[in-house]
Amino acid sequence: MTLRQRMLVLLTAAAVLLAAAVLTVLHAGDRARDAAHRAGRDSPPVRAGAVTLGPQSGGPHLVFRSMLWGDQRDHLATVPLTDLVRTADPAAARTVAAPACLRFHAAAGTGICLRAEHGLLGDGYRAVVLDADLKEVRRYDLAGIPTRARVSPSGHLIAWTVFVGGDSYAGTDFSTRTSVLDTRTWTLQENLETYAVTLDGRPHRAADTNLWGVTFTDDRHFHVTLATGGHTWLAAGDTVSHTLTTLHGNVECPSLSPDGTRIAYKKRVPGLPEDAPWQLYVLDLATMAETPTAERRTLDDQALWLDDRTLAYALPGDDGTDLWTVPADGTGDPVLLARAALAPAVVS
Repeated sequence: MTLRQRMLVLLTAAAVLLAAAVLTVLHAGDRARDAAHRAGRDSPPVRAGAVTLGPQSGGPHLVFRSMLWGDQRDHLATVPLTDLVRTADPAAARTVAAPACLRFHAAAGTGICLRAEHGLLGDGYRAVVLDADLKEVRRYDLAGIPTRARVSPSGHLIAWTVFVGGDSYAGTDFSTRTSVLDTRTWTLQENLETYAVTLDGRPHRAADTNLWGVTFTDDRHFHVTLATGGHTWLAAGDTVSHTLTTLHGNVECPSLSPDGTRIAYKKRVPGLPEDAPWQLYVLDLATMAETPTAERRTLDDQALWLDDRTLAYALPGDDGTDLWTVPADGTGDPVLLARAALAPAVVS
């Protein structure tokens, strides 16, 4: 065989292999799209419009960080709760508008947006207080990566938590800073670790104390995770007396029910992987009885109460995270609430 013939054979073989590879990729893409369609994984339609934290027509709305890929990823989005819950449509059309937030929460027309900002002098993070029309009211520099945010039911108090060392609650090598802002006076308590701590009935002070995941009872009282000595507790806090008192062990990222009687939280469960050790539980504050929910997958989120019976929380999804719901009483099964969504708040 001549050199020219060998070259022709080589080029022909290469062309055949390339064509086969292209067909394989196209076929795999078609199969993936078909499988996604069969599983109901179509992306939620997006429409431009106003997103408001004020009174809503047509019943309560869910406002959240949209995780859909594209120019509007991380922007705030809103969907009527009836479209998500009653119609059981996790791909319901959403209205998306600026700003972009990494963490978000809202109540009574006040919103908090923890966001990343990029500038000539470098990148940073900001806590931006929003009014009902999503206009900036105040902004505050953050000392680290945003991870939790909550607004009190009245809208008067705002809390946020950032990582200032490490980047995961799963291990022990991390440090947090939790702040509380009073929107009536714009008084900022920058670090709740200055509070006096009573742990298991005794005064406690330790350099390794960390606090995260505030959930408000009213405009003075709250619950929060307190960690020290390799253990976590649910602690009751008082923004006036500047005190923290532990109530129950092995509680992380608490979320108070609307009726004020129960705490949804992450519990470290023996036997789960070290990097994913939590399951979703509910604590009765009167009896301290624990109830595991029907959600058996591990989660790293501060759950949200949609009402006194239903919890919403984030789990990994195709676009980063999806929102799921489960009954708070341990019955039922997890149900997909909204695709490509994170950091929700109920606005009515």
